[in-house]
Amino acid sequence: MEKLHLVFDFVVEVNGIENIFWIFYVMNFILSIIAYELGFAKKLPLFKKLIVYILMFIGVYIITIFSTVMRMPTVEVLIVTIIVLAIYRTRLYYQRKAKD
Repeated sequence: MEKLHLVFDFVVEVNGIENIFWIFYVMNFILSIIAYELGFAKKLPLFKKLIVYILMFIGVYIITIFSTVMRMPTVEVLIVTIIVLAIYRTRLYYQRKAKD
């Protein structure tokens, strides 16, 4: 069974493989920030929020290894996660609006 690597194949086709790790690192970091903000972020003081983002910056390195070296579809999973969380937040917003 062949795995689908839509984003990986597209990025390799467009950019080649020279900087593939750093391209995926930036993509994973940006998508992780969006997923965090949509689903898990709470109002934090600036210093605590900075700590969260620094730890995310370090943790995304491991996720990027899964994306590039092991060719797991982490970018695709993050995109699906963002879509699901966006739908959830939209429905929650409209339910709260309807209550008022």
